Amino acid sequence: MERMQGIDAGYLYMETPTMHMHTLKVALIEPREVFTMVRFKDELLSRLNQLPPLRRRALPAPFALNHPLWIFDRPIDPDRHVFHHTVPAPGGMAELEALIGTVASTPLDRSIPLWELHVCEGLADGRVAVIGKLHHALADGIAANALLANITDQNHSAQTDLVTRVEQTPSTIEQVRLALRDAVALFPRLGALLWRTSVSLRALVRHRRHSDVAVPRPVLDAPRTSFNGPLTSRRIFATCTLPLDEIKEIRRTHDVTINDVVLGVVAGALRRWMGDRGERLSTALVAGVPVGTDPPNGPVRLGGNRVSNLFTTLATDIDDPFERLREISRTTAEAKNVQQTLGPSMLIDWVQFTPPGPFSAALRLYSKSRAAAKHPPPLNVIVSNVRGPGDEVTISGARLSDLFSVGPILEGIGLNVTAWSYGERLNISLLSCPDLLDDLGPLVAELRPALDELHATEKRVAK
Repeated sequence: MERMQGIDAGYLYMETPTMHMHTLKVALIEPREVFTMVRFKDELLSRLNQLPPLRRRALPAPFALNHPLWIFDRPIDPDRHVFHHTVPAPGGMAELEALIGTVASTPLDRSIPLWELHVCEGLADGRVAVIGKLHHALADGIAANALLANITDQNHSAQTDLVTRVEQTPSTIEQVRLALRDAVALFPRLGALLWRTSVSLRALVRHRRHSDVAVPRPVLDAPRTSFNGPLTSRRIFATCTLPLDEIKEIRRTHDVTINDVVLGVVAGALRRWMGDRGERLSTALVAGVPVGTDPPNGPVRLGGNRVSNLFTTLATDIDDPFERLREISRTTAEAKNVQQTLGPSMLIDWVQFTPPGPFSAALRLYSKSRAAAKHPPPLNVIVSNVRGPGDEVTISGARLSDLFSVGPILEGIGLNVTAWSYGERLNISLLSCPDLLDDLGPLVAELRPALDELHATEKRVAK
């Protein structure tokens, strides 16, 4: 039993009936033998000891006196976590993606550990799709990657003994005592955080005086688009796969990062797609880019969140894809400098002091009143890039042939684009709300041409 960190709890507080804060992980598996749900559930139970976050549920503090507790006080009931689906005929990716959108449209049950697995049979090629639905409070992309690694056959060090011991649920009086004790222990840190913040803000002012690169400001610089508005509970999902070696080639040629290239591809696709819809903007789209703040070569982390956000331009107001990529790279580099000046953990440290009751109530009121329609969006799109397994892996002898992932969308920000590498592929997943963006297909179709556009600029660099 342990107190949930503020940054993890924040994802619980943000959740409303229309804003679901779970992430999706979609694994396409080639079974080595006849697949059965009974065998799948048995295999899952045998591996839960290697997946500690999946054994714990969130126990809210009485009267919202503090962040919830993580507690393992009940055995896992697989029937409440694992569900079976049949992909409609003809069993292609389009039918699977539609099913994934349906799965994404409902929140997780807060009374049990915050995850579900949806097993999908009926794919025409004989593969089985497993949709993992994992609340963001449990793990960010880096931790989710470590959880996956922990259950692969390639990880020989993982233990397989099932732990059945459960903790005793504390009484309400004991929960109150623990909540107050932990709150009192936390507050001496506030003075040091205030001082550190003031020092960092002064350093940022000095830095900005000498910088000639402007980082976009949330709300102030983001134009309104058709996909920026209040959400409903419904979700749609789509995927695209691009060759990772082509992404790396563009990175080397232009001396930028892989993340810059991903942003450039997304920018090019959005620009072309919006132009085809007659949606032309005079100012550039603004992207929020989640970035991990784990120290280099730190210990493997199997749960929780160590993530901050960068705000950068997608330079969609620039016609030339070469100049667009350069502007994205320059702005993203400056956004990283800003983050380093403030301190990578600044946001995480402040969120620790989030008051659970008022914050959650405010977000629910915001969603219910559809307030996102009444002001400019904080930003236009969330774009994530996570490095997945470099080599293909197997789980219980079954080949994991592909892997996709996507994070949540937020009120006012109705599009999430997540790139997750696996082997030699960059698998891109898109999530949106059909009441804002009714069909992701035309946007997905522009990703490959946007990559080709960047390829064409390599000749100019070579000259």
